[in-house]
Amino acid sequence: MKKLLILGTGQAQTDVIRYCKDKGHRVYACSYLSGDAAEKYADGFRQINIKDTDAVEAYAKELGADYVYSVGSDLAMPTAARVSERLGLPAFISSDTAVACNTKTVFRKRLGNGFEGNLRFIEAESVDAAIELDYPLIMKPTDSQGQRGVYRIDSYEDYKKHFDASMSFANNKRIIVEEYVDGDEISVNCFSCGGKIVFSLISDRIVWANYPGGLIHKHIIPSKYGKGESAERIIDLVSRVLDALDIKNGPSYFQIKMKDGKYPKLLEVTPRLDGCHMWRLIRYATGVDLLAMTVDMLTGERSFAGEIKDYPVKPCYLEFLSEEPGKLYDRSKYSTDDAVYLQWYYENGDKVKSSNGYIEKGGFKIVEGEI
Repeated sequence: MKKLLILGTGQAQTDVIRYCKDKGHRVYACSYLSGDAAEKYADGFRQINIKDTDAVEAYAKELGADYVYSVGSDLAMPTAARVSERLGLPAFISSDTAVACNTKTVFRKRLGNGFEGNLRFIEAESVDAAIELDYPLIMKPTDSQGQRGVYRIDSYEDYKKHFDASMSFANNKRIIVEEYVDGDEISVNCFSCGGKIVFSLISDRIVWANYPGGLIHKHIIPSKYGKGESAERIIDLVSRVLDALDIKNGPSYFQIKMKDGKYPKLLEVTPRLDGCHMWRLIRYATGVDLLAMTVDMLTGERSFAGEIKDYPVKPCYLEFLSEEPGKLYDRSKYSTDDAVYLQWYYENGDKVKSSNGYIEKGGFKIVEGEI
């Protein structure tokens, strides 16, 4: 039996906490909020801001934790890596890599302007910054997550209009403005061992068209870009990014846009499982369990040196059952008879919380077959 300290108690952390409990491990959690979804599954909970490295380290020492980890949270990754380094605990990535992936300008600079597939960008600290890029653009905080504070910018007037709102989500008080790429959006879920990709899967990422910021609606497997020359370009980009950011072990998640339907452009990369429960969708589609692989590799129970080959890719999709913030959630609004897996975040009559200000996840379903 091992002791794990999981950072965060949102919906994404319910998966890893429950899996670790089923494996017989003791699992503890911390978050700046009490009462979130995953808290009830943990063996113990401490109300701690997961960005407070010293406080998290003290709690890990008190517990005698064997591992400090998180899934679905960019904010947690630098702290998990720093605490693991300080206490000499196993980790997939260094704190330097975790910070780079958590700060959009850092990974953009790490890749460089000459890196094929990187976006042109500027960093701004002031509403008076010179915007030396061609419109349209995307403005976002450099270190937030969950599409918070993300705006499409079609003019300098738009930049000034949305600057304060975007900056309100920036912990380091910096904004990044990037070139806007028009095209289909895809996700890539990867798993690496010793610097080699042992599993990768491309999926189509369908966002809400009537809201800004790329807010997720559906994930679809297989992707229309999952084979041929497009797939080769995508995996080549993924491999080069992993090398450049020194992500050699464990899971990673990419958001990419296909410019002109041919050329992959990197939106984001994070060295963790995504926050959309895609491990579960991938398990239905292929039989490959990325959550189990992640926990088992972290705890040293299994090694994945050999590439995973010849798995089936059955058509299926994950759809979020979303609602606008402030409204009362009504499960009867959604068609769920076709679901092979269904998970609700809200009970009927619950008031929907606001994190991005536009549309919030109220649950999700997985459906087998074509969409």
